[in-house]
Amino acid sequence: MASDNIFSGLKVVDLASFVAGPGAAVILSDFGADVIKVEPPSGDMYRIVFKLPPQPRASDNYTWHLDNRNKRGLALDLKSPNAAEVLERLVKWADVLIVNTPHPARERLKLEYKDVVQWNPRLIYADISGFGDNGPDADLPGFDVTAYWSRSGLLSETRDAGAPPTTPMVTSGDHATAVGLFSAIVMGLYRRERTGKGSYVTTSLLAEGVWAAGAHIAGALAGAIFYPLHDRQSPSNAFFNPYKASEGSWFLLVVTPDKFQALAAAIDRPDLMTDPRFSDAKKQAVNAIQLRTILDDVFAKQPMQHWREVFNKAHITYGAIVEPSEVINDPQLRANDMVVPLEGAGGKLTLTVSSPMQVHGVAKEPARRAPGLGEHNHEILRELGFDAAQIEKLHAASTVPRG
Repeated sequence: MASDNIFSGLKVVDLASFVAGPGAAVILSDFGADVIKVEPPSGDMYRIVFKLPPQPRASDNYTWHLDNRNKRGLALDLKSPNAAEVLERLVKWADVLIVNTPHPARERLKLEYKDVVQWNPRLIYADISGFGDNGPDADLPGFDVTAYWSRSGLLSETRDAGAPPTTPMVTSGDHATAVGLFSAIVMGLYRRERTGKGSYVTTSLLAEGVWAAGAHIAGALAGAIFYPLHDRQSPSNAFFNPYKASEGSWFLLVVTPDKFQALAAAIDRPDLMTDPRFSDAKKQAVNAIQLRTILDDVFAKQPMQHWREVFNKAHITYGAIVEPSEVINDPQLRANDMVVPLEGAGGKLTLTVSSPMQVHGVAKEPARRAPGLGEHNHEILRELGFDAAQIEKLHAASTVPRG
């Protein structure tokens, strides 16, 4: 690892499963942290998720490498009587401990903050949950599609009028939450630099989802009157609506009032500026169907490439609606290191997605494949101070598999 990277020397134990917690650890590893991924001897269930619908099918486990790259792997049976000593040494070694075990199980495993802080008062204990630490549903299991999307109000609004709720893209809420947990960890580390004290930091899928839906949740708190669900054919705002180009490509148009004149000129419809139906924002809303019909007709006459050039020249905001297979060819991804080489994964997996933040003048660590199950067992145990006889005892008790 680069000796001058931001988190070089930072030691992280990732005890979390699936995506949000491990994703936060990946961001730390991108900037030089030494991360130990701890899994049960049977492996993190996330190792097999890539094989399950609706995940895109591939022969290479791209999801595992995405959220566990640059880590060392330790397989440990936390339920084993001999696991306590390994856990204690891991906590004493660590600067950051990331957990998402449900609290009832955490109590049984002696893995709560009150249990481990006595071993390491400077520890940043990072807790990720589905619905928060308190309240009637604190102990419920949660995935991003249930807690981040469904419970937060996001999913109810992400559909057209008359359409039933759909299933969101899996792990999208997890990765947003990973950034939130990373931020909480960094706050804890900053506090430690100032006070010498560790911290118990936390976020939840629900909290992150409510934050993502914050504009609407704040509106509900203020007693705001909500517009009906979006209907493309009958939009509340024709300038905030999807449209289709002649070859069938869709794009989302976003035109603020100050850009109406620029749009009318760009699409060669200056008459819209003098049409009394559209003379101000209120009338544009009242006559949104008529305006949508006009724009439909205009945009259906030219292909997407034409409209890209028109919009870019006129500085009109739009978003081409593209599929993942198209996104990966977007030159912006390579130009900004959003997609980076992945070392050592084998097969067809040569690239992966980088974490979303950059520090100018600081290069991220090269992305290296995720560890095999228990791949670094012996190396890590020796680093924690276990001698050969003690390691053999852990193997014999099935606390740590031989690997």
